Amino acid sequence: MNRFYTLIVLVISISFTSCQFSENIYINDDGSGRMEFSFDGTQLMQMAGDKMTETKEEAIDSTFSFKEIFDAKRDSISQLSEEEQLKLKNLEPFSMHMVMNPKTSEMKFDMFTDFKEVSELQDMFKAMNSFGDMEKGKSGAQSTNSPANPFSALGQQGTTELDYNYDGKIFKRVAKVIDKEAYKKVTDSLGEMAVMFGSSMYKLNYHFPKPIKSVSNEKAMFSSDRKSFTVEFGFMEYISNPEALNVEVVLED
Repeated sequence: MNRFYTLIVLVISISFTSCQFSENIYINDDGSGRMEFSFDGTQLMQMAGDKMTETKEEAIDSTFSFKEIFDAKRDSISQLSEEEQLKLKNLEPFSMHMVMNPKTSEMKFDMFTDFKEVSELQDMFKAMNSFGDMEKGKSGAQSTNSPANPFSALGQQGTTELDYNYDGKIFKRVAKVIDKEAYKKVTDSLGEMAVMFGSSMYKLNYHFPKPIKSVSNEKAMFSSDRKSFTVEFGFMEYISNPEALNVEVVLED
């Protein structure tokens, strides 16, 4: 379990470079569903080349829950403030599927949770930053609230918020920059990291129980049955302007 914990922190802290990100939502007839946040770091593994094949790490294909991780780390968590413990509590509903294979240079992670209604969805960026805080202060550890992690911009408490709403006919994804001055300071501090993430993309993949009548984002690409759509955006463009991926989806009657 400690090995899994270390790998998760590694992914959240430093492995975002040259990765592809996907935010996937599947909604059922009754309004319940599943949300997945996926990132593919295969390109990063390929960049590492022979260094990865020289390691003695075995291939991993495993699924586990964050609740399991937190139960194993309860002593460390108990030393955090009540506020930080509450932040970590938001991660308990999530599970992760992890695939890492040094020989084939494959590295993929899917963080997911089921929900009874869309309004239950958590902001996973804030949740991931909270998780990284557990390693703060340890030797060699890097907090996710760091300029080296561009997700820290979206996860800063009080600077942004992300809400999802669905009433059976209209779905809304609404991101807001609450404190523009503070948010700009965080994004400006990314520096050279912004260049490193220049080739990365952020993709929305949303699936609904009925055909889609309209999507507010003009970049939306529909499936053949019009029950799902995809929007792809430059990752750093999204980090610089999170409101750019706001969408309103109207379903057919």
